[in-house]
Formats: sequence, C-alpha cells, structure tokens
Amino acid sequence: MGVLFLIWTPFEFCHIKRAENGDAPACVGLAFRHPESPSPKSIPLRVPAPLLSGKRVFCLSPRWILFSADLLVVAVALAVLLVFGKQQSIQERTMSISTSSSSVLAPKLHFDSDEDVALLTAVNDEHGGVIVEIKDPMDSTDFSTSLRSSLINWKKQGKKGVWIKLPINLANLIEAVVQEGFLYHHAEPTYLMLVRWLPNTQHTIPANASHRVGIGAFVMNDNREILVVQEKNGILKGSGFWKFPTGVVEQGEDIHAGTIREVKEETGIDTEFVEVLAFRQTHKAFFEKSDLFFLCLLRPLSFDIHIQELEIEAAQWMPIEEYANQPFVQKHELLKYILEVSLAKIDKGYSGFSPVQIRSTFFGQQREECLFLNSRDFNH
Repeated sequence: MGVLFLIWTPFEFCHIKRAENGDAPACVGLAFRHPESPSPKSIPLRVPAPLLSGKRVFCLSPRWILFSADLLVVAVALAVLLVFGKQQSIQERTMSISTSSSSVLAPKLHFDSDEDVALLTAVNDEHGGVIVEIKDPMDSTDFSTSLRSSLINWKKQGKKGVWIKLPINLANLIEAVVQEGFLYHHAEPTYLMLVRWLPNTQHTIPANASHRVGIGAFVMNDNREILVVQEKNGILKGSGFWKFPTGVVEQGEDIHAGTIREVKEETGIDTEFVEVLAFRQTHKAFFEKSDLFFLCLLRPLSFDIHIQELEIEAAQWMPIEEYANQPFVQKHELLKYILEVSLAKIDKGYSGFSPVQIRSTFFGQQREECLFLNSRDFNH
C-alpha cells in the first residue's frame, strides 16, 4: 500500500538516481550527507525500483523530503538513517588530531577508519593568527579539503587572521583559497600572500605596505658645482631639464646606502653620505601608493663622470646658479625649496639628520638599525 510521507532529516539531501545494471533489477538511490562534517560524505539508500514503482520522491529543501512509498520501504530507510546519524555523531565527538611528517600537511582529523583529512601546517603569529606557507605541489582538490578542515580547526582554537603564502609555481591553488573567502593582501615577484579574518568582528589585519621610498642626491664640489643628470626615460625624457640624481631605495637597503648606490650607478661618482636635509610625502604616486622622498647631502670622493647609458642621457658638474635659472626649477615650488634647503646647509649652517648606527632587539632579535637625528644639536 502506498502512503504519502513528509519527513525532516538531520542530513542534507543530495540527489536521487535511478541505476540500471545489465540484468540486475533497477534501483532508486536516495543520497544524504551530514552538513557539518568537514569532509562531507553521502550515504546511498538503494531500494529496488519495483518497490517504488509508480511512487514519487520530491526534495522540498536540503532537509525536507516528500515521497510516497510502501511502509516497509520507509521503515528500512529510516532505520538506516538513524544508524548512520548515530555513528556520525559519535565520530564527531571523538574527533582527534594526530601528526604527520609532511612539510605541508601535518596533523590529520580522523572521521572514520577509512578516511583522514590532513590539516595544513601553520605557525602562530604574534597577533592570535596563523601563517601557512605552502612549499610543495598539491592537488587542488585535496588542498581544498585540507583548507576547509583547517579553517574549522582554527575557528575552534579561536584563531583570528589566517595568512596563506603561495609561491608562484603553485598558482593553481589560488582559486581554491579565494573560494574559501580569502582576499589578496600583497604580492612579490615570487609569491602571493592571501588573508582571511575568522571571527565575526571587525578585522585588525594590517594594510599592505603603503609607501615607496625615493631619494634625491645633492652633491657639490669645491667649485660650487652640483652633479646633475638628464634622463633617457620617464616624464622628463627630452625636456632638457638637468636634475639631481634620484632613485628608489631597494628592499632591505638603508636610505644612506641607497643614495650612495644611485649616484654611483647613474654617474660613476663615488660619494660619502653626510645627512638627510629634508623629506617630502605625497600620495597616489605609484600604483595608488604613497611616496616618501628624502633629499640627501653627499660629499664627492671622485669627479670623473661615467654615465649609466641605459637610463642616463647625460651628466655633468653644473654651476649652481645655472641650475637655479632653469625654467623648470623656477616653475616648480618643490624644486625651489629643495635648492634653498641645500644652499642653507652649504652657506648658513642648516643642520639636517645624519644616521646613527644602533643595535635593537625591538623585533625579537638583535639587528643593526639607523636612527636619523640632528647630530649637531644633539651633541651640544
């Protein structure tokens, strides 16, 4: 006798499938899965098709099912569901973590005797989060499963920010990370860093580096001639404007070292760093990033110019009055201030900031650092 049933299950309804296998009786399969399992799996309920012949099964929502079937079929199906649910509940309450020697997948979450889900190896950061650095190739599907399991584990541990560093050779994993709610934080030539905030609170993730550091070198000889160049590239190409040697400080490079290097590269002149005369801040200067430009005074140690032909059109020692009379200098307030500050140092005893080498353990390990200060007034 066919009876109409409406039932709610603790499992998500996956699909209904009718299978034919040669001479074997056709079966109708009802598949369910536990919705909170980190590694969802389904349990098929295969019932001979003749028993459901003429009957219908409808999925009203992931957990509500309306169907008509014989009482015997329903009794068998419900019994299987109850056994499966009890087993799943016991497995989740006794879920344990074990260790693995893999450099990427270390602990494992045990859900049953046949299936282990490996967690991603992570190290704690100083702000209640974790950092994951993927080094070895992984299948994207396996990685997605491990990432989902790891996120569940980190949430239970109360972790906050999750950082994932992906090298460029593992770019195939980027989509899987983004699908789990991660955002790009920053990129370098060899890797991409992504981040996700786990708590349901306003995040405190620090922004990516906001500034680029540039330098300009004021180098004057005993004849009151300053070292100037004309560039082959950039916005000043072909303008005829003679400018101070300028450049960008490299990662891990001190300001004074970067200034000496740029002058040497562009003109071949060896110099000694004296001090920072002034600095300027501007915004949205380079790919929406801000810019800090340090005007530095250097003392020449050599005088024969050898230009860098790749970037420099010409270089020379120019009388300072000739430099000052250029229309470009007269037009731009910034250039006039730069010249006035530089002459104030030469003629009026203006004091800028010179580097003092110090040793610091502020970031957990001893390192050499530079503190820029007005050494003249400081020492008096």
